[in-house]
Amino acid sequence: MVNYSHKYQGVIAITCANAPDVMQALAPDNLSNMKMWCVDATLTIEVSAPRLGTLINTVDDLLMNAKIASDLDDVSTSD
Repeated sequence: MVNYSHKYQGVIAITCANAPDVMQALAPDNLSNMKMWCVDATLTIEVSAPRLGTLINTVDDLLMNAKIASDLDDVSTSD
C-alpha cells in the first residue's frame, strides 16, 4: 500500500481496452496517498486514507473520473 501509517487502504482494478489512456487522464489527480500502474488492459490503483469516509470519497471520485475518461476515449476513437 501507499502509506502504511494510514488506517484504511484499498485497491481498485479497472480492466478496459483503453486502460493506459485512463491512467494518463487520472495522473494529474494522483496524490501522495495514491499509486497507479497499468499492465496490459488493467489499471490498478492503490489508495490509503486516515479515515474510512475519506477513503470512500477518494475511491468514488477516482471511479467517476475513470468512467468519464474511458467514455471520452471511446468517443474519440470511434470518430
